Amino acid sequence: MTPTLLLLVFHAVVGVALALDLGVFHRRAHAVGTREAAVWSAVWVALGLTFGAAIFVVVGPKAGTEYVTAYLVEKALSVDNLFVFVLVFGYFRVAPEHQHRVLFWGVLGAIVMRATLIAGGTALVHAFHGVLYLFGAILVWSGIKMARADDTGIEPDKNPVLRVIRQFLPVTTEARGAALWVREPDASGRMRTLFTPLFVVLVFVELTDLVFAVDSIPAVFAVTRDGMVAYTSNIFAILGLRSLYFLLAAVLHRLRFLKLGLAAVLVFVGGKMLLADVVHLEPAVSLTIVASLLGLSTLASLALPKREVEPAPALAEQPAEVPDDTQR
Repeated sequence: MTPTLLLLVFHAVVGVALALDLGVFHRRAHAVGTREAAVWSAVWVALGLTFGAAIFVVVGPKAGTEYVTAYLVEKALSVDNLFVFVLVFGYFRVAPEHQHRVLFWGVLGAIVMRATLIAGGTALVHAFHGVLYLFGAILVWSGIKMARADDTGIEPDKNPVLRVIRQFLPVTTEARGAALWVREPDASGRMRTLFTPLFVVLVFVELTDLVFAVDSIPAVFAVTRDGMVAYTSNIFAILGLRSLYFLLAAVLHRLRFLKLGLAAVLVFVGGKMLLADVVHLEPAVSLTIVASLLGLSTLASLALPKREVEPAPALAEQPAEVPDDTQR
């Protein structure tokens, strides 16, 4: 099998899996339970790792190890998206049975976006070697910024793009089930297209993925310069993002040190890119370091959970003192 044929197999597998996901298993809107999310997470991870094994055999051990490292880095960085999903779905009050639909179309948009960015990044890396130093600096800066960020979260109502959407696009005041837009008559009886709040949520999901791609795409190029390895590892990682969200949404707040682990990964891969002409690390060494940083931050989060601050007990009301007239 040649790399070109392997890439064709990749697109065929992804296409069939997505068609089964939306057209068969999620034809009817329903809330995704933990068991279902766990099964689909296992399916996507198995597909991703199986394809990595195919790269190991067809292209070579070096490319196979780079694929697994890039896949692990992208999978880890995508956890930040999950925090955003929790906040956005809560802010817009998206019903659990409609969240999968938003994430499905959001992931499809992310695939197109990532493919375009990776293609452009590959061309830049091969044409201008100096762009690697720019990518490295972006990653180190992003890692430091992530480590220093607080947990106040995002404020969708202050996002300028969403303000523009609401100002220039007709948006219904209420949700219309799982529909992203509807056709309804106006006051004069003419049919017009109205976008639903679910469409606004989808736009926000796409915008956040674009923001996170600024970190994740350079991080992949810090691991590999092979366009196919960068593309396939990135796509397989984000394809499992929806299932991972439904699986981990309830426990994300407990991983208190995970952001520090992700920040350390960004600084490591950024520094590796900046020092590529001076220090050379084998792909297996990079994979070990990345896996160790993520594993240690996760174990630390589980071993040292954040203490919940209990509210102070209310003071019991004391009866008012009644003056004793007999002592006057």
